Amino acid sequence: MPRVAVVGAGIIGLSTAFALQRRGAQVTVLESGPPGGGQSAGQGRIFRHAHADPRLVAQVVRSRALWREWEDELGVELVAPDGAVVIGDGVADKLATLAQFPDAPARPLTRDELRERLPVLAAYDGPAMLDVHGGAIGTRAAVGALTARLADALVADHVLAVRRRDDGSVEVRTGTGVHVYDHVVLCAGRGTAALAGALGTQVPVELGAHVRLTFERADGADGPLPTFQDGSGRFGESGVYASPYPGSRHLAVGLSGHVPAEPGGAVARPDELAALADRTVAYVRRALPGLRPEPVDHVHCWVTALPWGDDGVGIWSADGVTAVAGHNLFKQAPVLGEALATTALTDEVPADWHPRAELGRDA
Repeated sequence: MPRVAVVGAGIIGLSTAFALQRRGAQVTVLESGPPGGGQSAGQGRIFRHAHADPRLVAQVVRSRALWREWEDELGVELVAPDGAVVIGDGVADKLATLAQFPDAPARPLTRDELRERLPVLAAYDGPAMLDVHGGAIGTRAAVGALTARLADALVADHVLAVRRRDDGSVEVRTGTGVHVYDHVVLCAGRGTAALAGALGTQVPVELGAHVRLTFERADGADGPLPTFQDGSGRFGESGVYASPYPGSRHLAVGLSGHVPAEPGGAVARPDELAALADRTVAYVRRALPGLRPEPVDHVHCWVTALPWGDDGVGIWSADGVTAVAGHNLFKQAPVLGEALATTALTDEVPADWHPRAELGRDA
């Protein structure tokens, strides 16, 4: 039975450990804080099929099927069945791309249909679409269910160093011990690049900080809401996203931008992070009058983007150590966890996930 350590218990680390456990590996998950407390924090993420890279669309289609399998196996709803709405001039291209994937049905929305599905939105008469099988991922439900399933594998400790040994095994030094494994998978978010770099693997992450704010529905209603992406620019911003909390009484809203971080991890210009939050509030006042414009919650998280695109993702692996990096990864967690498990057990990165493939490349 192969011994595999997964460093990090965000959604990608938990998904990887779950996939490894299902394949019979002896898994240890090392995490210094509460599972899901880093880049996986918050109560919702968007599941969407539309991406510029058709190869990534294919992976996300597979991921959606795995989310359904997880729901059956774990006994909890993980992706709300309310769809994903997109507005803006990119709608036609997204529909054309998704038309190649029968398992990812999508269709245009009329103005009236848009108003019915997204009553919190201001008046809008432009391109709009519905990704039928998209929807809000219940992040806490997903992290909670996986944490419960992996309870015996979780170890609360921080990792200082990873080292290859002469006998082919891999040593992990934590705050309270030294442990040896057949393979180590680095899913440590912003800490991945440093741990991999110490072993000679350069992961070209651009580190930044992002903020999203949560707003309450003004009418107190709890009818279902889809997720929302605004690329129209009609309301003063483009690249906006929003995801409802479970119960749909709150909507988390974020702009696509992020603030650069120093190599050591500090936010380079803190005033810009505050300004990003202020712009989000201003957008809500203009575009989402169905929400109270006073934020009731903030989520600040790190961005670990790759050079080839905002949806870029890659797996680096050599001599018993595998690392993963990318941005906007939550929706891909089941399929990415499978790819990382395959890499750990075979020492081969599946072709599409190798950095040379630049999966998730911008158009």
